[in-house]
Amino acid sequence: MAHVLVADDDTPIRDVLRYALLRAGHTLVEAADGREAWTLFQQAMPRFDVVLLDIVMPELDGLEVCRRIRAGHDTPIIFLSSRDEELDRILGLELGADDYVTKPFSPREVVTRLKVVLRRVMRAPGGGGDAGAPEHSDGASTIERGPLRLESLTHRCYWQGRELVLTVSEFELLRVLLSAPGRVFSRDALTENAFGPDHHISDRTIDSHIRRLRRKFAELDAEPIETVYGVGYRLGVS
Repeated sequence: MAHVLVADDDTPIRDVLRYALLRAGHTLVEAADGREAWTLFQQAMPRFDVVLLDIVMPELDGLEVCRRIRAGHDTPIIFLSSRDEELDRILGLELGADDYVTKPFSPREVVTRLKVVLRRVMRAPGGGGDAGAPEHSDGASTIERGPLRLESLTHRCYWQGRELVLTVSEFELLRVLLSAPGRVFSRDALTENAFGPDHHISDRTIDSHIRRLRRKFAELDAEPIETVYGVGYRLGVS
């Protein structure tokens, strides 16, 4: 069960989502425009578990709301978009969204996507795929190699003791790479190990998440993620 913020200026869409989310056992708060969504997000107690965010809204658009949320929070964000252009989807992912659903959509699809994102939040590192057994420094909740430390229970990442604030998707991708430093993971292997075999996302989406990870490391003067052209990505720490 999740506490969900639904932001969409289309009342019938909010009605459909309300019915589907309540039926699935979730609670929700609704916003009819971007400014209201941002205000509700700031005031929420307890914090929202997931934000469903329309891109085209009055006052503030969904992209700006996403920017503001990502400035200080790693709350999972799923975009609801009537725009079917790849550029809009990629821009949303570049800003830190964890997933997107293109309108028109089925309520079941939205609930399923939300469930997948929540599963990522709750997953412990290790297991899945053939990445090999990671080395843990304090049980199954932490992986530490060289200057990089990943704490699953607190969802925190540190480079040389300095914290990086990661989205759920970024955290899961880094967890997979960190499970086997030096190993090259194809985009398909990253998707399967990070998100599960039943989750299908494009190579461009994986590339967008990796670019955001690299930018965050670059702010700390670090470049641990390497590209192996024509194959995939690997983590260059030991």
